[in-house]
Amino acid sequence: MTTLLQSEKTVRSEVRPARARSQLRTHLRRDWPLLLMTVPVIVLLVVFAYVPMVGSVMAFQSYSVYTGFTDSPWVGLANFEALLGDPLFWQAFENTLVISAVQLVLFFPVPIALAILLNSILSSRIRAVVQSIVYLPHFFSWVLVVTLFQQMLGGAGALNTFLRGHDLGVWDIMTDPATFKYLVTAQAVWKEAGWGIIVFLAAIAAINQNLYEAATVDGAGRWRRMWHITLPGMRGVIMLMLVLRLGNALTVGFEQMLIQRDGVGRDAAEVLDTFAFYYGVVNNNFSYGAAAGLFKGILSLVLIVAANKLAHAFGEDGLYRR
Repeated sequence: MTTLLQSEKTVRSEVRPARARSQLRTHLRRDWPLLLMTVPVIVLLVVFAYVPMVGSVMAFQSYSVYTGFTDSPWVGLANFEALLGDPLFWQAFENTLVISAVQLVLFFPVPIALAILLNSILSSRIRAVVQSIVYLPHFFSWVLVVTLFQQMLGGAGALNTFLRGHDLGVWDIMTDPATFKYLVTAQAVWKEAGWGIIVFLAAIAAINQNLYEAATVDGAGRWRRMWHITLPGMRGVIMLMLVLRLGNALTVGFEQMLIQRDGVGRDAAEVLDTFAFYYGVVNNNFSYGAAAGLFKGILSLVLIVAANKLAHAFGEDGLYRR
């Protein structure tokens, strides 16, 4: 009997790999056009994301552009010790967390709300026009976005022109450190909310329409249908986007901050990315900048793992399964 069981287990162990290889060949024959389309993306990802990771070794060296990686002296954790003892670094870290938290609270729900609002518009033509208008700013550069806000809210902008014309004083929002975190959040909402709408509209489109019809027959109004059907149907995508958002929380817009840093002041606009640029690249201290970048990368990894575990706690797959 024992021999029979052992032989059966052996047969199963041999059948499973063969079946997996057969399924893999079937999927490759079926999906090869889609896989071929991903090759340029994979190449770009490797060249511009993974290959530059080799430069992280500078964080443990006293790097010099004249000697390169191989001949630069090894200093161990000295750059990280200097970094953690630098009050300017902690100020940049605090600014990054504050701006990220404000954007998470005020920016993240906006595409969800707009997607639900657009989905409620009965006319597909009007819905397409509104979606195109909201989506258009995604293609604008941050230089153009900041310039438009400067023309509206700057010292000589439309708002202050109106206030001066009515003897109401002047409020230059563009250079006010107290409101800077709300300003950059408003800029991000105006520029990127349309991009997020696409994802959430796709999630709404995947919801079974029979559920809405059954709820309507049972007397459920628009708000009840949204609360009990639409939002639960979007929960998986919402959790996935939240995981991605938290994993990218420490990246609050390098170009956006760089453009406005001098106008509003370093105390309000210095974030981890601009800190690494100014104190690493501009000051020719590449090892110090690399240490700041590596610190941010490790902390981002911790955040995305924690966010994914949170998604699992809510019963969702998150970015990857257990």
